[in-house]
Amino acid sequence: MTIRASMKKIALVGAGARALHMFAKPFAEDLRGLVAPVGVYDSNLVRARLLGEAYGIPVYDDFRRMLREAKPDTVLVASTDATHHTYLIAGMEAGCDVISEKPMTIDAGKCRAILETEERTGRSVTVTFNMRFMPYFARVKELLRDGAVGDISHIALEWFLDRQHGADYFRRWHAQLANSGGLLVHKSTHHFDIVNWWLGSEPRDVHAFGDRRFYGPTREERGERCLTCAYDRTCELYWDGSLDDFVRRYYLQAEGEDGYIRDRCVFGEHIDIHDTMSVNVRYASGALLTYSLVAYSPVEGWKATVTGSKGRMELANLYRGPQAELAAEANHTIRIVKSDGAIELVDVPVVAGGHGGGDERLRRMLFVGDVEDTLGQQAGSRAGAMSLLIGDAANRSIAAGGVVSIAELLR
Repeated sequence: MTIRASMKKIALVGAGARALHMFAKPFAEDLRGLVAPVGVYDSNLVRARLLGEAYGIPVYDDFRRMLREAKPDTVLVASTDATHHTYLIAGMEAGCDVISEKPMTIDAGKCRAILETEERTGRSVTVTFNMRFMPYFARVKELLRDGAVGDISHIALEWFLDRQHGADYFRRWHAQLANSGGLLVHKSTHHFDIVNWWLGSEPRDVHAFGDRRFYGPTREERGERCLTCAYDRTCELYWDGSLDDFVRRYYLQAEGEDGYIRDRCVFGEHIDIHDTMSVNVRYASGALLTYSLVAYSPVEGWKATVTGSKGRMELANLYRGPQAELAAEANHTIRIVKSDGAIELVDVPVVAGGHGGGDERLRRMLFVGDVEDTLGQQAGSRAGAMSLLIGDAANRSIAAGGVVSIAELLR
């Protein structure tokens, strides 16, 4: 491939589902001729080769050799969360700008190391918070910026994952705190970032509770993995990964390379993350956040209220469940109740594409530069830090009790 001077040379770290669908495939299709993927590295060489061969990207078995030989402008990190800091720091020290999939990393120590390296090297860190680009969330930001409810004093956000989506985190590497920081970091970093962005303020103090009520060793009938489980006919969460072509090729057939098992039992004793969580956050602006997440709901979606000096905004999206079809129209409506009782309904047009067209918009802004950032959707290291640190602070609060200061975590 001939690389034009204006094309960004991207080295990709990670060859899993996110790296493939969010980056490698669009690079080869929608962004062909606009982005130059010059290398891919994954700790599992089988996966790296599959992705590289499918999309014409040179494959490397050593990350630092990829930096030396491919000479990328930008290192894009989509590996296991706990390894993000390693590649981000090495990339910046090699003179590259870096882009991190969310979360930027999993705890305060790794976060401080990333921020210090960015300051020392003068390179830039970008975090891909694609929810900021989803039309519904972006429209809320626009309305709040324009004073739809006045000065915001409180946000209540409830997120519920069903037993399809939620369970999958407990089958994979995410099920262990050391790999993912738990769902309060890996998953909730999206949600905390959206609230931070809506408020235009940074978190100060965090207090949380968490428990494991459904997943983990909560039943006697369990095995090591779904593929060999004796309870495949009776377990409601049995999952046959071999029926999925991507899972079969990229994971089941790649096990011999590193021993990683994609379909571990969701009731296994190795699981140490929470599935039921409640978090309170106080912001620099004085606003308060009340947040909850459960990972075993019969329905999937979220709902929120934003209360301010001039009214209340009511938000909700129901993605899956018995009432999902009936809620389809409401999924695109923002309801504003003014202080005098007047009600305003704001319709958000449906946009095709991944995450309601948000993925494409994010990629264009990142790699092409033809999308204007009027809402501050592109996130840097500070935004990445503030979202993950709420999750890390919540984990610390759950473990030790009491209120955790974000400022103390950054020192």
